[in-house]
Amino acid sequence: MAVQALYYSDKDGLEMALKHADTLLFSSKAEADARDKVLELAEEITQYLHTKVDGLSEELAEQVALVIAEDKDLFGKALRRPALLNQSGE
Repeated sequence: MAVQALYYSDKDGLEMALKHADTLLFSSKAEADARDKVLELAEEITQYLHTKVDGLSEELAEQVALVIAEDKDLFGKALRRPALLNQSGE
């Protein structure tokens, strides 16, 4: 029997990582670190949204922030070409 190390972001937590093992458990530390950076960006975006959008719920702000953080490369490209946001396959 082989032994395999698995990694997860502390920000997700072990319980959440185990519940969503297909997307939150990683076979390399680099992948887990990348996930951690996405979550850090999402936290900052959440704070930003709270200061800019009156009445936005905490839950919705977190959901929106995570989507933006996960697709940060697409959003970066969309600053130059906005139509990219709604093209399928990008």
